[in-house]
Amino acid sequence: MSAADDPRDAEWRERLSPEQYAVTRQGATERAFTGRYWDCHEDGVYRCVCCGEPLFDASDKFDSGTGWPSFTRPLTEGAVEGRTDTSHGMTRTEVVCGSCDAHLGHVFPDGPAPTGLRFCMNSASLDLAPRAGEEPA
Repeated sequence: MSAADDPRDAEWRERLSPEQYAVTRQGATERAFTGRYWDCHEDGVYRCVCCGEPLFDASDKFDSGTGWPSFTRPLTEGAVEGRTDTSHGMTRTEVVCGSCDAHLGHVFPDGPAPTGLRFCMNSASLDLAPRAGEEPA
């Protein structure tokens, strides 16, 4: 479904910044080394900027050297979904929010143990929040 066909499109456009909308609802990618979380070392849970769904734990984040926040695994099974992406002349696995279908980034099979996966996400699609029951720093 295209962004224009989404019944919540007007809400997304109102709630999200232009960059967040372009990334999450239109599948854009932020430039490497520009997002607010690519070099973030704070603890917490990364949530979907659109719906607030918990997606990744900061303890699973690692420095991939790519300029995007990278994780070894999602927080829970079903938090994210993978879809085949054949854009830009290559085949990749797109990662979307399991709750609202927001485009988050892509997953690659070149990550560290324990999964061997690199969930390479756009900062614009994420919001870092304290863990449940913890106060913000």
